Amino acid sequence: MNKIAILTSGGDVPGLNACIRAIVKAASYYNINTLGIKGGFDGMINGDFTVVDVPSVNHIIHLGGTILKSSRSDRFKTEEGRKTAYRQLNEVGIDAVILIGGDGSLQGGRIFSEEHKDIPFMGIPKTIDNDISGTDYCIGYDTAINTAMEAIDKIRDTAESHNRIFIVEVMGRNAGYIAYGTGLASGADGILIPETPADLEYLKNSFTKDHNRKKNSLIIVVAEGDESGGALIIAEKVRKYAARRDVRISVLGHIQRGGSPTAFDRILAARLGVAAVENLLKGEKNRMVGIIKNDISVTPLADVKNRSMNVDKDALKFLEILTT
Repeated sequence: MNKIAILTSGGDVPGLNACIRAIVKAASYYNINTLGIKGGFDGMINGDFTVVDVPSVNHIIHLGGTILKSSRSDRFKTEEGRKTAYRQLNEVGIDAVILIGGDGSLQGGRIFSEEHKDIPFMGIPKTIDNDISGTDYCIGYDTAINTAMEAIDKIRDTAESHNRIFIVEVMGRNAGYIAYGTGLASGADGILIPETPADLEYLKNSFTKDHNRKKNSLIIVVAEGDESGGALIIAEKVRKYAARRDVRISVLGHIQRGGSPTAFDRILAARLGVAAVENLLKGEKNRMVGIIKNDISVTPLADVKNRSMNVDKDALKFLEILTT
């Protein structure tokens, strides 16, 4: 193996640059050349390659976003688009591709590798939603919940000053990892996630409790994909439960995707970047490297799927104790 390409695809997350840096340094250690693909799968189709070497990545570990840029490509979803990408990779002599992406991007890599078996893909999971199977943690998740927690700490100051109830919406279309982690870390008075049913009934019962009625302020954290609806819908319901209380809404949105990665995300990105290079050298093909119980894991791309939180009885009781 003489030359590998590095690709960041889908939404940006903190820690991508730390991962690129680790891949380049590991490849250099094993005397492998590295090219970066600019702009995600569209860049692969367009042949937009750039040399990434150790000097070019020496000072990027702390940066958010991705120096290689990213996108979501409709063209790569077509067979013709993937054939064009294959020709471009062959022209510059790429032996393998390391893809840092979410579930959709990883499945795109799987399909490409099944069609063009001589260029294997090695996947690295990144998503602030943390909803990819085959790993306990995805790059970007820890920074996202810390960013949301810091925002809620500031919102609480205003809530306390004005005796307000704040409904804070965080990202999480299909899974509640961000809302759950952020809500627990910020001491929220309610946490609404897609994996728990009857959230509005739970909120209504919570507001009837004496200690909540006497509180100057309340913070409710809701995942955007909760079955009860987003912050706007829930705020209208809460206004009925909490008459004469001032209810406000804060949607954190894409602030959760940006910023300098936490120490945890930098170390996770480094471990996965090095593991991706070393597993390619071992002959692994079309796999995703992850972390399970703090050990490196390797999962076939065909087995990588979206996952929801496992909210069992113990987790529900834990949530009830801390939010009621």
